[in-house]
Amino acid sequence: MTSPEMTVGGLIDLLSACDRSAPVRQAMNPFFPMAHRLDQVVESVDETGRKVVYLAEGRDKDAQLGHLPPEVAVALTWQGPVQAPPCRPRRRAVGN
Repeated sequence: MTSPEMTVGGLIDLLSACDRSAPVRQAMNPFFPMAHRLDQVVESVDETGRKVVYLAEGRDKDAQLGHLPPEVAVALTWQGPVQAPPCRPRRRAVGN
């Protein structure tokens, strides 16, 4: 049986390509994208008895870091790329 969920092994594979000294952040809420500091990793079991690993944000008041950078929200497909509106000719004041 294949699972649509990411596994610890899959996460390790993805992380192995990253800079080991980079801080780990969690992107949350696609409708109001925010970045959070991770603080804990907790292993438990779900209602079916399967092992599950939870990544949790910190409890301190600055665990939520603010808005997710737009390029991250676009890469996650939570937002579309934003383009500047096309240039239009400037309007002139009447009488000039």
